[in-house]
Amino acid sequence: MTAPISNGVSSHYRRAIEELSRMRSIPLFDAFSVRLASLSSGDRFIFWVLATLIGLTSLFSIYSLEQSLLVRVPTYGGSLVEGTLGSPRFVNPLLAITDADRDLTALTYAGLMGLDDNGTLIPVLAESYEISPDGKQYTFVLRENARFSDGTAVTAGDVVYTVEKAQDPALKSPEYADWSGVRAEAVDARTVRFTLSKAYAPFLGVTVLGILPSHLWQGVSNEEFPFSTLETNPVGAGPFKVQSVSRNNQGLITNYTLSSNAYYALGRPYLDTIRFNFYARTEDLANAVKNESIDSSYGVPADNALTAPYSRVFGVFFNASQNQLFSKIEVRKALSFAVDRDNIVKNVLGGYASPVLGPVPPGSGIIETPVPTNAHPVEDAAAVLEKAGWTYDSATRAWKNGKLSLSQITIKTSNVPELKAVASAVKADWEKLGITTDIELYEPGDLNQNVIRPRKYEALLFGEVIGRDKDLYAFWDSQERNDPGLNIALYTNKNVDSLLESARTTSDPKERTNALQKIEDAIAADFPAAFTHAPDFIYTKPKDLGGVELPQITTPADRFAGIRNWYLNTEAVWPFFAGTRSESQ
Repeated sequence: MTAPISNGVSSHYRRAIEELSRMRSIPLFDAFSVRLASLSSGDRFIFWVLATLIGLTSLFSIYSLEQSLLVRVPTYGGSLVEGTLGSPRFVNPLLAITDADRDLTALTYAGLMGLDDNGTLIPVLAESYEISPDGKQYTFVLRENARFSDGTAVTAGDVVYTVEKAQDPALKSPEYADWSGVRAEAVDARTVRFTLSKAYAPFLGVTVLGILPSHLWQGVSNEEFPFSTLETNPVGAGPFKVQSVSRNNQGLITNYTLSSNAYYALGRPYLDTIRFNFYARTEDLANAVKNESIDSSYGVPADNALTAPYSRVFGVFFNASQNQLFSKIEVRKALSFAVDRDNIVKNVLGGYASPVLGPVPPGSGIIETPVPTNAHPVEDAAAVLEKAGWTYDSATRAWKNGKLSLSQITIKTSNVPELKAVASAVKADWEKLGITTDIELYEPGDLNQNVIRPRKYEALLFGEVIGRDKDLYAFWDSQERNDPGLNIALYTNKNVDSLLESARTTSDPKERTNALQKIEDAIAADFPAAFTHAPDFIYTKPKDLGGVELPQITTPADRFAGIRNWYLNTEAVWPFFAGTRSESQ
């Protein structure tokens, strides 16, 4: 039995039949029907073929016009497979120590402030902030929609808890130095205030520290902190959250799958998931890129790789306390001039670096010290020594100046392929100058503990990681010459000390840039090191991954600064629908 038609549908059909009846009563329509009926069957066939072609052509033209007017915009969906060296242990902003730790922490946690894809500091969990006129107080107001990935609100209490844990010496957090001496207080549920003992202009950059949910962590003791299940299954307020974790038979994590966090304060990311595959060896990671078992990775050159300035400067640092000849500026200058930086960049580092002659990395907004372009740098170096009264004794293979003799130097460095290769290039250049050069290699931990900390080296090939705030105080202030200071050249210059202090206390960006320029010029002119290069950051990504913009990189995790704007899928929309995403999305 046939089901009865509903009244709504029935009335719809009645109206359609009535409309057709009225159309048939139109004289023009009747005349057209009569004329069409008078045609022969062959003519009617031709007519309908032409009518069909005209109709299809019209539809195609309308479609083409529409497509020419539409714009393609990112849309949600898609997965990315990322390859990384090492296996994570602490997915926690207070304990992250490896690149794998920091990668996952950057994606699952968020701070009051964060970076956009240009490397500019922007509010993330914070809605706004104010800095007191004396530069000692920073007050932040949290966004109303700030949520952890479990849906609970981020409060000022969570911020205070996180900072106080960072300040706890028993936890031994790598963030301790940044937060030592800072008082944090919750003004109300959404307002937190930091009070500094003295003005520190780069402090705003410190507040990128990921915030922990105190309701989950406050019952965990310092002893239990590193072993909590929250270390591998974190709950944060970042753009992604943990979906699954896989381990091998030995219990080591082999891959992580993260899914987009709908609660992220700046809006849900376009990508649905990111899976991290972890590799123990560089060779294995490079092979994974080559055979396309992963989509993206950093540090592995490829045809479609992106590059960005790495905020690091490498050089051979001189220690006059171990070799008195390095107290002579002409010796330091000659050794610096002898280094063929173009050769190091092109032939040793494959072009993925920039030659430098000063302590500030490229992309810092200052005028870099020009690197000599002489095709015969050794000749320039010899001229520097000769002008200062040195002569070369070919019999003893030594440069002599009275009782002084420069014949041999030992470079100490880390036993890693890149630094070994750079050390060999410097050795070759210095030996062209007539100075026998030895290289001593150390494992990274041994180098730091038994060579750098006690300052037991005459020449140290090493790299300095310059923070995004470009605060050079720890590397070049005279008070930082001894451990735990990082002034590995044991450099002393009262004018530079004053400039370093000024750069970290002034809140005026122009004044800070001006001070940084003077610091660069003064240190470069003193030749406390034979600076060699600033490496490029290399990131290989799939061709169809859009929205990727790399800022200046301080740590590899900075590549994810604009992760919420990365996309694999697009859709065509009319231009007036193509505005930027609102934060409510």
